[in-house]
Amino acid sequence: MEIGKLIVLTGPSGVGKGTLLRALRRRHPELYVSISVTTRTPREGEVNGKHYYFIDRKQFDNLVAAGDLLEWAEFAGNCYGTLKSQVESHINKGDWVILEIELEGARQIKQTFPEALRIFILPPTFDELEKRIRARGQDTEEAIFRRLERAKEEIAAAGEFDLQIVNDDLEGTLEHIEGALFVPVGC
Repeated sequence: MEIGKLIVLTGPSGVGKGTLLRALRRRHPELYVSISVTTRTPREGEVNGKHYYFIDRKQFDNLVAAGDLLEWAEFAGNCYGTLKSQVESHINKGDWVILEIELEGARQIKQTFPEALRIFILPPTFDELEKRIRARGQDTEEAIFRRLERAKEEIAAAGEFDLQIVNDDLEGTLEHIEGALFVPVGC
């Protein structure tokens, strides 16, 4: 049996990672999207076990202490992490696993799975990124400020990744990702 692959999708909050991932999954349902654990409160419409595993801070800290997370990070006052057993199980079955994670976690993956394909999604402009974050209508001004400040740091780290793609056109961005994932053998 062929060993699977690990693909990491990273970029600042509001860049469109979730939209890209949903569209990629519609086109390639064989891809397995890892479900992260988080201490964040569910947003309207989010389902535990489908969008995230929503847990409290004590449970999260226990996972970290036990070494049960492949990567984890604290972002905007909440913790996020990837269950090691979930990813390893799917890769061992030959699945291609996609992680949609923040910069800190992606850096950890570089250490734990150096063969992972790490893709950084960039906004067309910083102003456009701010518009996208504000258009969500989910964050306080303080949270928006934190996200934008963090985005500056994340964008500066884009060069650490195997591939950087500007998300200025959904279809073009998807085609660019597909080209990186599904390169024909011998090319």
